[in-house]
Amino acid sequence: MIRAAILATAAALSVAAVGGAMATAAPQPAPQPAPAAKLRPALATSLKPVSAFAGIADKRARSLALFGEVGKVLQHPRCLNCHPATERPTQTERMTPHMPMVVRGDGGIGATGLRCTTCHGPANYAVSGVPGHPQWHLAPPEMAWAGKTLGQICRQLKDPERNGGKSMADMIEHMTNDTLVGWGWAPGGKRVPAPGTQAEFGALYKAWADSGAVCPA
Repeated sequence: MIRAAILATAAALSVAAVGGAMATAAPQPAPQPAPAAKLRPALATSLKPVSAFAGIADKRARSLALFGEVGKVLQHPRCLNCHPATERPTQTERMTPHMPMVVRGDGGIGATGLRCTTCHGPANYAVSGVPGHPQWHLAPPEMAWAGKTLGQICRQLKDPERNGGKSMADMIEHMTNDTLVGWGWAPGGKRVPAPGTQAEFGALYKAWADSGAVCPA
């Protein structure tokens, strides 16, 4: 009888302990949904003509609006990939590090033993999809603008110490007629071209310069 009473008491205490633990255990937080994938803004595919800004009476506001349109090209991967913030270029619309591993090197033409011309010829090569141009190279470090704001890029483009020593007239010519700049609109393969056309871009750049070349904050 005593043994049975002891066993019954032990069982009761065990149940009470488990029940108490269950009652006092901290509630488990509800599972949180996975964060939504961080998507890049959709790339612009077209540019407004200069005439679209004629109705902006205030000259400063018009200049800012014009440069905002210019920025659709300047901040497109076709430009940013060759104006990287590091010694290594990026590639594709996702701006992933260049593969194979390459660096800017002296003159922007790659390191000794692995020049840009090792893979990049004078023209796009359709068979392999490798892009090309006779002057294929990376912009020098002082001309890097990947990761910068549009205002920072704007001030950089106006600074001869960071634009290759070019005057505003030189910059207009560069943007309008330079064929390596123009590659951005004919990149070959499955690459997304820069928005609009080089002629439209050059006209917008000139109109911005003519309106005072005002930079965003």
